[in-house]
Amino acid sequence: MKVLKFGGTSVGSVNSIKTLLEILREENKNGSKPVVVLSAMSGITNLLISMAEGAAEGKEFTAELAELERRHFEVVKALLDIQNQNPAYTRLKIHFNQLEELLQGVLTLRELTAKTRDTILSYGERCSAMMISKIAAQHFPEAMFVDASELIKTDSAFGNARVNQELTDLLIQTFYKEHSDKLLIVTGFIAGNDAGQITTLGRGGSDYTAAIFGSALNAQEIQIWTDVNGMMTADPRMVKKAFSLEELTYTEAMELSYFGAKVIYPPTMIPAFLKKIPIVIKNTFEPEFAGTVIRHDCKSSTLPIKGISSINNISILSLEGSGMVGKSGFSGRLFSLLAREQINIILITQSSSEHSITFAVQPNDVEKAKFLIEQEFELELLANKLEPLVVEKGQAILAIVGENMKQTPGVSGKLFHALGRNGINVRAIAQGSSEYNISVIISATDLAKALNAVHDAFFIQLTKTLHAFCLGTGNIGKTLFNQLNAHRDFLQKNNGIQVKIAGISNTRKMVFNADGLPLDSWEDELAQSHHVADLKTFIHHMKEMNLPNCVFIDNTANPAPIGFYEEVFKSNISVVTCNKIGNSASYSQYKTFRDTARRHGVDFFYETNVGAGLPIIRTLKDLMSSGDRVQRIEAILSGTISFIFNYFKGDANFHDVVKEAQEKGYTEPDPRDDLSGKDFMRKMLILARDAGYEMEAADVQIDNILPQSCLDAQTVEDFYAALKSEDAFFANLKDTAERDKKVLRYIGKLENGKASITLQMVDENHPFYMLSGSDNIISFTTDRYKDRPLVVKGPGAGAEVTAAGVFADLINVGAN
Repeated sequence: MKVLKFGGTSVGSVNSIKTLLEILREENKNGSKPVVVLSAMSGITNLLISMAEGAAEGKEFTAELAELERRHFEVVKALLDIQNQNPAYTRLKIHFNQLEELLQGVLTLRELTAKTRDTILSYGERCSAMMISKIAAQHFPEAMFVDASELIKTDSAFGNARVNQELTDLLIQTFYKEHSDKLLIVTGFIAGNDAGQITTLGRGGSDYTAAIFGSALNAQEIQIWTDVNGMMTADPRMVKKAFSLEELTYTEAMELSYFGAKVIYPPTMIPAFLKKIPIVIKNTFEPEFAGTVIRHDCKSSTLPIKGISSINNISILSLEGSGMVGKSGFSGRLFSLLAREQINIILITQSSSEHSITFAVQPNDVEKAKFLIEQEFELELLANKLEPLVVEKGQAILAIVGENMKQTPGVSGKLFHALGRNGINVRAIAQGSSEYNISVIISATDLAKALNAVHDAFFIQLTKTLHAFCLGTGNIGKTLFNQLNAHRDFLQKNNGIQVKIAGISNTRKMVFNADGLPLDSWEDELAQSHHVADLKTFIHHMKEMNLPNCVFIDNTANPAPIGFYEEVFKSNISVVTCNKIGNSASYSQYKTFRDTARRHGVDFFYETNVGAGLPIIRTLKDLMSSGDRVQRIEAILSGTISFIFNYFKGDANFHDVVKEAQEKGYTEPDPRDDLSGKDFMRKMLILARDAGYEMEAADVQIDNILPQSCLDAQTVEDFYAALKSEDAFFANLKDTAERDKKVLRYIGKLENGKASITLQMVDENHPFYMLSGSDNIISFTTDRYKDRPLVVKGPGAGAEVTAAGVFADLINVGAN
């Protein structure tokens, strides 16, 4: 025998009731006659509360009562045959008349007692169960309406009555024995005291009714039919990756339910828990889905946690002072006081020094709790043995739950790493010795971000999501989006990473989408956006979106974004940049960026600052972090100049080669940034700093390639005109090198804390002689690579390789 409980959404409309009947039909095919427990129609309980409380305040309730009638009568009209409608209408009308009389009495007296409130609320379940029993009787003649208030007996604690289990079991068993051939349609939520007065079972009361019947009748299982696919790994409204759990132990389900999972309420499981009856959470609107089974004997799981639960809005109170230290009975005095006044404590944490206690309560209990505590401990507060009570509102609880936690090292470390990396401050922590649950109190504004970050951290079978905000839609930006789009499936399959572009800005417009902008039509989205580009607003909006695992990508050569890097780091957002300006400005700024990123636990990756996509920065960092010492660095780090001198031979004209380099995207917007050695200087300066030298730009000696007339040109067009007029100067350089069977190379060198960049003519014996295209080459001579330097060589310019370097940095953020 099974007990099937259907929640408000399952009986809330004509279509959902049809689905309910189909579920019963399937059960009937199996020869089963379940006990069916029903809640009130969705929204009806809230409507009844509104009418009752409104009447107590002197408000009219006629319109709401009419809405109540309309919803029930619509169902009767749609699902009952015409000849069967009048009896149902009559019975419902009797209930509505009784309800109206009760509400009129409340309105007249301006008083709503707990007893009257319970009676008013009972009409939700009584109407739905009676109505659906009439509808079911058309398909199942044996269907029978059962008023649970006649079978479930409680004390007179109206609003949250305690069940007399022994008497209730006897009444249910006797009733069932007499009607075992019937399909029992039972009212959920309501019960009755010894005087025959209506009581209610409190929050989750209909689930509790199902558990009481299941326990009394030793049911095979209890099914809770709701509007979700079982218990989820997290709240699906906030965590889109949340998925249904196949099974849970009673303890895991109770922990998850207590901390906010609304699918089932913990006390409802106790009768089933004691009898070891499985509870199955099913979806009325997807009945073929297996749902979640809560049972005594779950099979072993490889997951360290089963789920992440949360309470969206709580308040915390903190009491501290020397008067608590070593004071036996202090905690008992505090919590007994709150218990007497029916103030529920959600979470407690106490320092080992006994100097402070922090506990969480519902927001509507805060003022009452504060008043009681200040009254109880008035003498201690006046004597300064206790500090004034601290109240913090707008908090939330996040809890990870799972029985495997107690045998899996590093669970708490993973939790706090995920929170810390995303800049989520933990206000208080609680963990029981059973290790089934670790709970943290955080700001309610950070809850969605925290849930997603922690979910990504623990459920490694899912892809980890990075939310990227990109500045710049030029060659590098466009190419990066193309690469991300082309390699999306590869990233998910091989790296377990999903990159969502949550924001894009160029110099004209900006656009945002927390779910990720489509990478095959981002240009259209940007063009249609109504947001005018503004860097400060872009940064502000990125922070306001408060998404987990955020990355700020700077694909510009503009100094303006640099001014926001420190603010971005302080917001616990990683930075990936190909913009060299930030790292090559003052040393103090360079150091501030690193220190700030490290202090806030985020990444600062800038591989493309030196050598485009070549792993130069990473190689140097690996050498340094492994304890090696750099003796000398020699490099050609301008892909632009490398390309120019590799093609400046024979009959080639210097002006034309430079123009071609710009057309291929190898130069900066102003080619003088490359040819003046300024861009090369920035790269050498960054290398020197990463090698441990506190150098400024002025410390790098530069041998200019360009004549002064080219450097003084006002515009890029003027520069090209000056370059053409200096053709003889460059032709002389080329001819001299060719005559001596040498090639022109612009070489940077770092040795003994001194850096220089010089134009040299090298012969075939030099390691930099054999270069082609836009290749960069760098040679590291270190204590370990002394006789044979470590050499990195490859293309050092172009949108494809630079975007690939940004791509690699982005993936490295994901790996962290």
